[in-house]
Formats: sequence, structure tokens, C-alpha cells
Amino acid sequence: MEPILTAGRFLAVPAKNTFTAVDPSTGERLPEIYPVSNREQLARMAEAGKRAAAALRGVPAERLADFLERYAAAIEADADAIAQRASLETGLPYKPRLREVEMGRTLLQLRQAAAAAREKQWALPTVDAENDLRSGYFPLGGVVFVLGPSNFPLAFNGVAGGDFAAAIAAGNPVIAKAHPGYPGTTRLLAACAERALAQCPGLPAALVQMFYHCEPDDGLWLIGQREIAAVAFTGSKAGGLRIKEAADRAGKPAYLEMSSVNPVFVLPGAVAGKATRIVDDFVASSLLGAGQMCTNPGLVVLPSGVASEAIVAQVAARLRSTPPGVLLGEGGPRQLESAVQTLCGAGAQLVAGGQRVAGPAYRFDNTLLRVGAKQFLAQAEALQTEAFGATSLFILCDNDDEMVAVAEALHGNLTGCVYSAEGEQDEPLYGRIAPILCEKVGRLLNDKMPTGVTVSPAMNHGGPYPATGHPGFTAVGMPASLRRFAKLTCFDRVRSGRLPELLRGLPDTKSTPNTTRERV
Repeated sequence: MEPILTAGRFLAVPAKNTFTAVDPSTGERLPEIYPVSNREQLARMAEAGKRAAAALRGVPAERLADFLERYAAAIEADADAIAQRASLETGLPYKPRLREVEMGRTLLQLRQAAAAAREKQWALPTVDAENDLRSGYFPLGGVVFVLGPSNFPLAFNGVAGGDFAAAIAAGNPVIAKAHPGYPGTTRLLAACAERALAQCPGLPAALVQMFYHCEPDDGLWLIGQREIAAVAFTGSKAGGLRIKEAADRAGKPAYLEMSSVNPVFVLPGAVAGKATRIVDDFVASSLLGAGQMCTNPGLVVLPSGVASEAIVAQVAARLRSTPPGVLLGEGGPRQLESAVQTLCGAGAQLVAGGQRVAGPAYRFDNTLLRVGAKQFLAQAEALQTEAFGATSLFILCDNDDEMVAVAEALHGNLTGCVYSAEGEQDEPLYGRIAPILCEKVGRLLNDKMPTGVTVSPAMNHGGPYPATGHPGFTAVGMPASLRRFAKLTCFDRVRSGRLPELLRGLPDTKSTPNTTRERV
């Protein structure tokens, strides 16, 4: 049985329940056996993590940066084996997706986190010398529990992805839960973390811990333990809401990425002048990763008419002629089948696909549905059901007012896109739709599809509920993403020698002449 990483060592643990990973391209179970951790094992990890949090007090940020850089180097040295294992467990292509694109992003995130930790400006050190006040962001003093998603086995992995990197850079130990779809990949990454940590004297052994799986109720129980300071989750809306409920009961911050249909508005001038490009862009975006992207374009809004009907027909033909990709797990076809049934039950018409693909691999037809704007507005809740795969709903609007009304009816999303004419033709309608979208999404795009998240300080990979649990934070983009795993602390007339290193010797950065001190 495969060992878990606990308190700095890989240890074999007794397990009443076990599981194995599956090759989704064949349906065959892989030979390695992984334990399902119980509450006793989780409690020991939480206690070790709390001790690690205490040991990190006063540890220079440079040491954390050094660990993250050494960790990136260790992953880079084992990149071939890690990407090959990830491909075996997820069905995602080894090249370019895993070995080149996602591996590169994973290494970049770790190194960006290291740079942010070293530079310290993420902590927003602020000095008001006139009132002798100083403030900044500091570690939480507990453990961050990170749960990775099914669709990014490297860049969002609980023990190596963006949430992990941000939590460590902010000065917190991490307990990572592997996704049961790719436990072997996570095992290899955790081994790289163990080796890197051994090269970093002065850091606690339990800085990084990892287990493979647990019963859902035990995971919720762990969130409520006093040692856990915050939780980060990427996955389904149902799972995210259960985590949020457990975190709220315990008074813990939970950073959740859950559900998004990522609406794309195609304005009349774009239908007339960019039809071929729109079809090409949409098909490429919709089929990327078999549609299993959090920014997949699941909703497309167009004006009614002959030109839009031609776009619908061309998209349907392209989807039918492209072999469906492999889904990440056996739950994928079931989820898509259920989502299509919900959409059709709410009035959507099936244009292409809509069925499971026979055979041992986990596949579902590339699927297109359509609905009129009036029906969408009458059933807006059901017709925004996320279908996590290459499945999208096209909404046909009879006039500009209907397009605006559709925008108003949208839930919160990660992204919103608008395709428009190059000239001034669509400016009035864009001026009506874009401000609404800006309130509904975390990232507004023009003339491009939403898939592809640049790892940049300016990126926001977040959005209003149900896209995430809080619209003010991003899961991608350092240094901002670090502040999810930190607390703001103010030091009021604290003597210079007692201040944390971050706040010593800084110039006045926040002096307001009319500030008054009041007793509250």
C-alpha cells in the first residue's frame, strides 16, 4: 500500500478502506493501492501542522522562497515521469498538454510564489508614522487544507499547484488531499517536496503533508478542527457548498472555485463579419481538454437570424465530426448525461450529441443545445446548469433587449466574453452588455474565448458566486493570491524593536492629516 506524507516522512498507515486509480482511456484499474485515511490519521497530521505553524514564526521568508525554488527544481528533474503518470491517470495527452503546457505553468507558479515571498510586497506593509500605526498581512498561524480538482493534475494539484504555492509563500504549512483520480501523480510530486524540504534546514518537517483520500464526512470534520486555519477547494458546486458549510460552522475562511458556464456574447456586427473565426474559436475552446476546463464556453448568446443559424449549423457539424475526448473519470459521462437531461427538461433542444459513447473509455458525445431567449429567461436557473465537458448551450435572441435581459439573468461566472464588430456598429449594444457582465464575472474578454488563464499578477481567476465563494479573491495571479492565506494585523504604538521584521525601518506610507483617534 502506498504511504502518506506525514510530519516530514512517508509512512505506511493501516487502512480499513483502500482504492485504486483508473486509466480513463481504457477503464482498467491501475495496480497501486492507496489508503483511505481515517480521522485518527488526519488528526495527527493536523497536530503536526499546527506545530509547524508555530515553528514558522520568525522564520525568514527567504527560507520559504528557497524551499519553493528547490521544489520546482526537483519537479523539473522528474518532469517526464510525473507527466507520464498524470497522462496515465487522467487520459490527458502527455504532450503538449501535460509535459509542456501544464508542467511549465506549475513550475512558473512555484517560482513566482518564491519571488513574491522574497520581495514581501504581497503583504502590503503600511506605515502611518503620524499616528504610530503599522500594518501588514501575516501567516494565519495554522494549517491550510488544500483540495485539488480533477482536471489539472499538476497546476492545481493540492501538493504542488497554485493554492499550495500561495499558502506556503504566505508562511503557512499545508495539508494536501490528493484527488482520487490521480493519486500516483500526487505521490510523485509529494516525493519531490520531501526531497526539497530535506535541503532546507530550519523549516519544520510538517511544512508539507499529503494524504490520498478520506471519507467525505471525515474531510468535513478535518475542516472544523482548531488546527486548520483555512481551506482551498476547486471542484463541483455541490462539493464546494458542503465545504463552505463546514468552514462557516467553524469560523474558517474557505476559498472555493465551483461552477461557471462562462457566457460568450456574439453581437450582430461580429455575426456578420467574424462568423468563420467565431466558429473556429468556439470549437477549439469547447473541445480543449474534452471540455473539462473551468473556463469552458458553456453558454453562447447570439442574435436570431440566418447568419446565426449558419454558425449553429457549422458548429454542430464540427462537433459531430470530431471524436469525443477522454473524460477524467467514470463520473464524467454520468454528470454530462444528467446535465443534458436537465437542460432539455427546461426547454433546450438537442442539436448534436447528447449521448454516452459506447466502449471501455470514459467518453461522451461533443454536444450542442439551443434555446430561445424567452425560454431561457423563463427557466434561467435550470438552463445555467454546468455541463463539465464539451457541451454548450446556444441562446438565440430576437432583439438587443433580449440579449441585455439574458446578461441580467446570468449567475456569477469566472469569465464573460463579447465578440463585436471592428468598427462602431456594435458599440451601443456593447455599452449596455459589458457593464452588466463586469458585475457578473471575474474576467471580461473581448474577441477571444475564455479558455487559457495567463499566470500573471494582473490575472483574476475568480468571480461572484457560484463561480467562487467570494468575489474579492483570485486563485491565479501572484502576489494577490497569497493574501487569501494571511491575516491583516495592525500594530498600534508598538515599540520598534518589538515589530515584526516586515514593518521595521519603513518610511511613512499612509499618513492622513485629518485622521482622528477615537475610542470605540
